[in-house]
Amino acid sequence: MSPPENKIPPAHPAHRTAPKPPLQQPVGSLWGVGSERAAQLARLGISTVEDLFLNRPRRYEDRRHFKKISELMKGEPATARGTIVALGLKRFRHGTKSIFEIILDDGTARLHCRWWNLPFMQNYFAQGDEVFVFGRLIETKPRTMDHPETEVIESGEESFIHIARIVPIYSLTEGLPQRWLRGLTWRTLEKFESQLDSEGAQSKTPNAAQDTVLPSRGNALRMIHFPEELSDMEIARQRLALDEFIELQRQIQLRREKFETNAKALPCGGDNHLMRPFLSRLGFKLTDSQTAVLREIRADMGGTHPMRRLLQGDVGSGKTVVAACSALMAVESGCNVALMAPTEILAEQHFTNFKGWFGPLDIQVELQTSSRKAENLAASKAGMLFVGTHALFSSGFDLPKPGLVIIDEQHKFGVAQREQLVRKGNYPHVLVMTATPIPRTLGLTLYGDLDISVIDKMPAGRGKLQTFVRPADKLPKVFEFIREKISAGRQAYVVYPRVEDSGGKELKAVTAEFENLKKAFMPFKVGLLHGKLSSREKETVMAGFRANQIHVLLSTSLIEVGVDVPNATIMLIENAEQFGLAQLHQLRGRIGRGGHQSFCILISNAKNPEARKRLMILEETADGFKIAEADLKLRGPGELLGREQSGLPKFHFGNLVEDLDLIRRARDFVKSLNR
Repeated sequence: MSPPENKIPPAHPAHRTAPKPPLQQPVGSLWGVGSERAAQLARLGISTVEDLFLNRPRRYEDRRHFKKISELMKGEPATARGTIVALGLKRFRHGTKSIFEIILDDGTARLHCRWWNLPFMQNYFAQGDEVFVFGRLIETKPRTMDHPETEVIESGEESFIHIARIVPIYSLTEGLPQRWLRGLTWRTLEKFESQLDSEGAQSKTPNAAQDTVLPSRGNALRMIHFPEELSDMEIARQRLALDEFIELQRQIQLRREKFETNAKALPCGGDNHLMRPFLSRLGFKLTDSQTAVLREIRADMGGTHPMRRLLQGDVGSGKTVVAACSALMAVESGCNVALMAPTEILAEQHFTNFKGWFGPLDIQVELQTSSRKAENLAASKAGMLFVGTHALFSSGFDLPKPGLVIIDEQHKFGVAQREQLVRKGNYPHVLVMTATPIPRTLGLTLYGDLDISVIDKMPAGRGKLQTFVRPADKLPKVFEFIREKISAGRQAYVVYPRVEDSGGKELKAVTAEFENLKKAFMPFKVGLLHGKLSSREKETVMAGFRANQIHVLLSTSLIEVGVDVPNATIMLIENAEQFGLAQLHQLRGRIGRGGHQSFCILISNAKNPEARKRLMILEETADGFKIAEADLKLRGPGELLGREQSGLPKFHFGNLVEDLDLIRRARDFVKSLNR
């Protein structure tokens, strides 16, 4: 029993908490939501009133029109309704297996609905119930659906929510009826109608749709749950997606403003006293695209705020030379430079290249990886280049006077990692590079806090590169072709998806195939490279391949980034369907780097139409940006990035594959607020 009202002590002012905004109230405070229902909703990620509103239906049923049972076609998804004329549960083999069946009749025909090994389904139906069913016919004699979605039609004051309209179908959890969740959503929308446009996660976001044909937020939420017409769903989705993108762009803008307020730039524009002799020794002229990007970088590095720039360019477009020129600007200004790569192989290759480039300029270059530490660090002076892996930013390594940090193959590092890497030192300029072309939607979101430069022209003098998709039974001919090219002085990569054989017959592994390839290419030498080798072993193999002492390099996708051997003109990838499009394009980028014609051969016996379609895209185009867009559409951002890696929020309504226009509108809107 509650104590009398006058016995309850008043709350101390210091202990009072502000009441929660209406849309942030716990869903358990709603009428009809007890502790059991609240727990079920929590399993669906619904804890507040706003969560309920953002619980997007996974599909809709147009219950204004449904098919007669006699019209149902085998294999086609459809909605029908009928009355239960018979039902029963049959058990098999000591009661461990069962089948529950109801038979519906709508006056035109009968429909058998079956559930295997779900005996509790008998608790949900009774003879004479009228039922909606959604599913596919698996048989026509008799008409049969296995495990269809069902909903018993009940009479009552809310029956208009469930029949004779377009009805939302939500994801459910055990014990939570579709009809109950739909009714709760309807009642709650009615109750909070006046707050829908003014509160919630977007409460501080102005109505970006005020000068467009999109509805208000409140109308959009009603339309997304209970549309009047089928076209309403997409209009409402766009409105709610725009809110999500505006909130993301606001966060990006605030992060950038905070950074620019707190961070003061080191002047690193340089004076060209090292750049001129470097360019004169290169042996080739920079492309117009490279020159334009360098102008942007020089303007940033000589500006008042530290540079935060993303440099993207297709494989082989010349990003490393641009990075070298950027490093020289910082060195000319008396600062040190750090260049970080995701793998030791790539770090060692950069170390070798930059030592060859910068040695004649009397610039000291050091290598710092987990297996090799920079020498003479105590005696280091300004104007040095430190090349390495993430070991460059470990607690045991302090980079003196960092003016520029270059992060190669940015897609291998997460957003949070990037921020952590550059906190050392006094906010150095940062240039992040990627040879994995970034779809435009991701460029405006994942890298929205960076300025973006693109090298869109390839250097002259590159040989033509052709790609072919072939079935596994063509391998003998492919090997014969490779032998011909090796005899002519060229080299080849052969890539497999696995390091070791795990027992599966379909996927090949480098260690298992090594002996086979040595025999296939005798007397030519075959080298083996994979992640389980020691750093010294990897370095020895790569040195042999660069020197043309190894003619065929057998590897995993370890060679995906940065490996540059111009004499290698053949890339053979087995079980190619196991790799993503962008990854295959990266692997293909290891060839075609010299003046000879190059050939990429993708071996696959994939029967999946989608897998074959992906591989054919590579055969049809070498444009990395088109490939990246196609990969995003086929696999989605979750597959490509991983939520934690990307740093992106979970979008309920936004679509990073299709919503480029909405993302641009959100960015422009947020920018307009700051003018």
